[in-house]
Amino acid sequence: MRAFVFPGQGSQKVGMGADLAAASSAAREVFQEVDDALGQKLFAVMSNGPDETLLLTENAQPAIMANAIAVLRVIEKEGGISLADKGDCVAGHSLGEYTALCAVGAFSLADTARLLKLRGQAMQAAVPVGEGAMAALLGADIDKAQALADAAAEGQICTVANDNDPTQVVISGHREAIERGIALVKDHGIKRGILLPVSAPFHCPLMQPAADAMAAALEATRPQALQLPLYANVTAAEVSDPAEIQRLLVEQVTGRVRWRESVLAMRAAGMEKFVELGGKVLGPMIGRIDPEAQVTSVITMDDIEALLKEI
Repeated sequence: MRAFVFPGQGSQKVGMGADLAAASSAAREVFQEVDDALGQKLFAVMSNGPDETLLLTENAQPAIMANAIAVLRVIEKEGGISLADKGDCVAGHSLGEYTALCAVGAFSLADTARLLKLRGQAMQAAVPVGEGAMAALLGADIDKAQALADAAAEGQICTVANDNDPTQVVISGHREAIERGIALVKDHGIKRGILLPVSAPFHCPLMQPAADAMAAALEATRPQALQLPLYANVTAAEVSDPAEIQRLLVEQVTGRVRWRESVLAMRAAGMEKFVELGGKVLGPMIGRIDPEAQVTSVITMDDIEALLKEI
């Protein structure tokens, strides 16, 4: 059984999608449709930068989605196959959950781009710049990370935002609390704490204004029926009811990304193969969560050709 998975923020880089667009009209159509939906030349920013413009959350989120959907469209068009036929479920990391839902028909490409643009803007606006931060804890499991977050909070927000794999957990909250957390790593038996280059403290209660904005947006653009079930970030469980997905996408803004548990749940449900589309971020995480899982990351035309031979 096969799961298709979609990366989250941090997988963006200048030049993304350019080779794919040069090689395939299917990819060019995706980038054009996203540009039209947003009324901006996002693909030009993806291709040429500047870096600081692509890094803006409101650009990075739709860009990462567009790149992954372009890979998917090329696979489907060049290979004459559909994701629904070749996959058994989908999952995505944070914004990747929207990409996954686009891939299985819950949202149109144009709607997904607009939702992610809004999500990025709302997340950016939720907390004044400099007040929040996120840090990756390396060599930390969930229990160590939770203990550290509790110790560092001191009345401020400091929570586990992403449980990525057995060796990497991300904390999020007030900048002072996150800095205290980094200073405490050795006391908690954690190898290192690294401040992440993000513009806002995602997946923590400080994001409530963004969750409210997404609740309104998702009320206006509701998910439709899914061709394959989704493993949701906030529950680490399979879901296919559009109304429940709508609720979980709102919760996801302030809630924890339970990626490690999601992968374990997919494995328990019989998924042997994981195909990451549009990035090489989740593949290594999945390998650390379960070395027995077969992982393929697909970004380039060569990757796509190799995948098409396999499936």
